[in-house]
Amino acid sequence: MFSQGQLIFAGGFVVAFIVLMVFSYRKDSKLHRKYHKGSIYILIGFIVFIILLFFLKMYLQP
Repeated sequence: MFSQGQLIFAGGFVVAFIVLMVFSYRKDSKLHRKYHKGSIYILIGFIVFIILLFFLKMYLQP
């Protein structure tokens, strides 16, 4: 399905992407706390909504 080179590239890309995202987030964490207060509630709302949709799908299937 995928060649060994493609899998190595994908793995390296994922690792590099995650490292850069963590570095970027830590660099801007003070600004996030200042300007994005309460955003955790939005995240919780999205997660609850997705779980609700999943349970509705399971409940309404014949």
